Amino acid sequence: MKKGLFWVLIISLFILSVTAFSAKKTVITYWTHTDDNRTRIEERYIAEFTKMHPNVEIKRVVNEASKMGDLVLTAFAARSGPDIFNLPIEQEYGYIVNQRVAPVDHRALGYRNVEELKADYAPNTFDPVTMKGKIYGLPLELTNWCVFINKRVFRSAGLDPEKDYPRTWEEMADISEKLVIRNGDIITRRGFDFRYPYYLVSFLPMVQQLGGDLLSADGKSAIVNDEAWIKALNFMKEWGPHGRNLGSPTYVNARKIFDYDNNDIAMCLSGFYQEGRMKIDNPEFFESGDWMVVPFPVFKDAVQDVACAYYGHYLMVNSSIPKSKQKIAWQFIKYMLDHPLEYLTEVNIIQPRKDLIESELFKSLPYTDIFMADMARAKPVFLHENGYQFERYIKEAIEDVMLSNVNSEEALATLKRKIQDVLDEE
Repeated sequence: MKKGLFWVLIISLFILSVTAFSAKKTVITYWTHTDDNRTRIEERYIAEFTKMHPNVEIKRVVNEASKMGDLVLTAFAARSGPDIFNLPIEQEYGYIVNQRVAPVDHRALGYRNVEELKADYAPNTFDPVTMKGKIYGLPLELTNWCVFINKRVFRSAGLDPEKDYPRTWEEMADISEKLVIRNGDIITRRGFDFRYPYYLVSFLPMVQQLGGDLLSADGKSAIVNDEAWIKALNFMKEWGPHGRNLGSPTYVNARKIFDYDNNDIAMCLSGFYQEGRMKIDNPEFFESGDWMVVPFPVFKDAVQDVACAYYGHYLMVNSSIPKSKQKIAWQFIKYMLDHPLEYLTEVNIIQPRKDLIESELFKSLPYTDIFMADMARAKPVFLHENGYQFERYIKEAIEDVMLSNVNSEEALATLKRKIQDVLDEE
């Protein structure tokens, strides 16, 4: 009897341990940037996915977009990076180069091969995330920025928004001078202001318009065409508090206040997603017809007609997690991204899927023609293993000339030296 009882206990313990093991959930951490509209639908996707996969738990962590780059970088440096994350591709590129993210598991996505996956998307969609024949991310969105205009603010200054909107950067400054309201040196209404600190997306194209670039064609030399850079830096210097005092990195991001129509901003740079946020933030203004979208300006003497760079937010998977966990992560990403129409109509972000961009619904939405036309004259955002660091150096140069009144030639010399030092270390 004692021997029989012993085996009963052993079997019981084994069953309990198997049950406990099977009940243990696989926890997937997903880090992404703030967007209330996207949060609403993605929380529903999480609930639906985990209902179908009861042994999976998804922990969605949200942070401000401007802080995400540093947070993800710090987490990976501490070997505690999220299982899934998305950043602008210019920030993600280094993770691909350094093999910190896993190649896309096309089988987990339900594709027989990579070519079948690529066939569902617009041409060149995966070029920024392809290295040595492998794809390292799926696009949450492909984004470019145009200029949003508050027609009411224009009319309050005696301007006709349909006729007087700025085509050149020189016109942008002159029109902003007519729109700006100040209390002493403090600006209470800006005509326009830039998207600080996303300089690879919006400032580098301004330099490229003038014939400059960040690196030489062979990638070995920093700063192409000093004259172009100095002119662009001088423009920013004149824009800031030591010049015409039209705006500054110290003010609230213009995009964040545009929707509220509080007579504090007339124009801002933003993507198609701004329309979805406006619809939520201020439905009356959204429906009023008192806003419009116009193309990205060029300098009067531009040598290239270059629009704001386009970039992608790609969902990526941490390569250090077990393969079994990677598979679940890709399956969850696929489940979310299989709702392109809802991402478009609820969040106003564009997945470059053929079934979406070829649809009549997409073509019928406000100002998609402006965004697509600007996309056609845009370059992809600058990509480099050290691109995120280069953007920080550009930030320092711009803030030096705008906020510290540093000479543009001096700021450029420092920028060139810092970037060249990085290149020489590679």
